[in-house]
Amino acid sequence: MAERPAAAREAGYAPVNGLQMYYEVHGDGGTPLLLLHGGLFDIEQQFGALIPGLSEGRTVIATDFQGHGRTNDTDRPLGTADLASDVVGLLAHLDVREVDVFGFSVGGAVALHLAVKHPELVRKLVVSSVAFRPDGDRGGNAEAVASMTVDMIAGTPMEQRYLAVSPHADREHLQGLLDKLGGYDTGSGGWSDEEIRGIAAPTLVTVGDCDMVKLEHAVRFLQLRGGDVNGDFEGVPASQLAVFPGTTHFFGLARTALVLDVVTTFLDAAPPPGWQDQ
Repeated sequence: MAERPAAAREAGYAPVNGLQMYYEVHGDGGTPLLLLHGGLFDIEQQFGALIPGLSEGRTVIATDFQGHGRTNDTDRPLGTADLASDVVGLLAHLDVREVDVFGFSVGGAVALHLAVKHPELVRKLVVSSVAFRPDGDRGGNAEAVASMTVDMIAGTPMEQRYLAVSPHADREHLQGLLDKLGGYDTGSGGWSDEEIRGIAAPTLVTVGDCDMVKLEHAVRFLQLRGGDVNGDFEGVPASQLAVFPGTTHFFGLARTALVLDVVTTFLDAAPPPGWQDQ
């Protein structure tokens, strides 16, 4: 059992797929909200500022992915399907049968995988700053990550956090993580329109207006989820889109008050009548 952070009511490690997968539980009440961070981040860096607000009146479960934060690495490459399998194992370990999911970037890809492949687990879905197919990306970010070295992030909060909490707290293992992120989901074709359209969970898509995800792709994502309608006459759809102004990919969740308002409003709203038919 890990030393419990002051804000967490429970923290520990789940034995999943050869990992000791670190998790925290905050707050209490309602359908649990599962938080899934982006690549090279962890619970604290991605969601630390958001957890106090997100956990008001609801249970929040946050976890560190393979090789990130306090979770150990293995010889396994990093990929969405494997990380999603880890999350399924964690939920089984915690005996949690249904969650709302909020994932950013890599975490958004994992959240989307859960919604497509494990619909019974996902009540509502928040997918932030991730494309459902590679052609939805502007390009540049993946190439930058693929060439990244530890020297390039020396002195940054990501390096400092890794060396402070990782079970492999040295620059050699950090370079190994960067290499794995550089090859993340190589060759994946993403999801078809039919798969996105068939997701059962009401979906909130968030993106920065200068994010790595093309805005037209985010709109297409919304359309496939039943949005982009005249809500004055047809009603507000169960699935929605938020575009955060002046926001890049790296700072996709940095505007805490704005993100909290958008996400909690979506999670707390009752689905409109007939949303399953949209």
